[in-house]
Amino acid sequence: MDIEDFSLDPAVVHLNHGSFGAVPRRVQERQDELRREAERAPDAFFATVTERVAKAREEVAAFLGAESGGVAFVSNVTEGVAVALNSLTLRPGDQIVISDHTYGAVEIAVRRTAERTGAEVVVVDLPGRDDGEWSGEDAARAYLGAVTPRTKAAVFDHITSHTARLLPVGELVAGFRALGVTTIVDAAHAPGMLEVDLGELDADFWTGNLHKWAFGPRPAGVLAVAPAWRERVEPLIPSFYQPDGFPRSLEFQGTRDYTAWLAAPEGLRVLEELGPSAVRAGNAELAATGRRIVADTAGLRPWRADPELAMCVLRLPDGVAETQPRAEALSAEILRRHGVRAGIKGWPGAGLLRLSAQVYNREQDYERLAAALRDLFA
Repeated sequence: MDIEDFSLDPAVVHLNHGSFGAVPRRVQERQDELRREAERAPDAFFATVTERVAKAREEVAAFLGAESGGVAFVSNVTEGVAVALNSLTLRPGDQIVISDHTYGAVEIAVRRTAERTGAEVVVVDLPGRDDGEWSGEDAARAYLGAVTPRTKAAVFDHITSHTARLLPVGELVAGFRALGVTTIVDAAHAPGMLEVDLGELDADFWTGNLHKWAFGPRPAGVLAVAPAWRERVEPLIPSFYQPDGFPRSLEFQGTRDYTAWLAAPEGLRVLEELGPSAVRAGNAELAATGRRIVADTAGLRPWRADPELAMCVLRLPDGVAETQPRAEALSAEILRRHGVRAGIKGWPGAGLLRLSAQVYNREQDYERLAAALRDLFA
């Protein structure tokens, strides 16, 4: 596939796929067909939408190695995490463990839950905050070492957002379970970038986006729930389907736009036709190449990366983009002056440049970004 297979502006180099993804034209067309169908005959469309969503859910569940009845569509991971937190029974003094790498919106959801219930938020500082030098084993030790008799839940990433690192989710799920701690996995970047088998992982709650790396329309995400928790899932918004229980009680809210969910399997078909293994390997190799190009040309320091990921980070010069507003301003300047959309994340001491690689990217995209950065920081 090339950039012509997407609706991306060909005058811009797109190296921030990890934030919002990009929808293939073919998937856009499928969603447009569904929207036209709904407008031609709203009564007929909504009379059958529950069964059609269930069928789409079956395809997505199979892709993720999950039971269809154990997965529900959600808009995105932030919603999925919020539903998981809403389903917990927490009391004053209980603890929820997160880390200093937790995605901002997820941390807000955790802190709101703590305020509502009287629970305490425990933030684990992962090693390597200043130089990126940490391993999955280091992260597991830090997380599991934070557990106390009051720890009731742990929220952790499958792939970290700002730092683009793969956490040992299997080890963490098993370790927390042995300690009696409920697990909530933020897997925003996992579907499509990694081969996922949720039956084997068996987390209490696992939630991922389909609109980042699985070619799905926006917004489309899933929440997988272990059998022991399904009867306890509490939707954020009640509906007529509340008595049906999970997953229908979570999915159906009157006249919401269901077309992204219904079109999500088309994105999976695109991925399947390209060959998921080939896409994953090609993107990971290109991300590593881009990392080397930017490091060599712009003089940025690459942080440790996981070779199976299609994302990686490099540290910006000291004092640059230390906060998210400054990071966004720098990203806007690079776009305005050089026509490159770069993912820049605020980080203490110096911001992080997060590179993504997707099937529409080429080596010259990273060369263009590298030249822009060299000029900016010369």
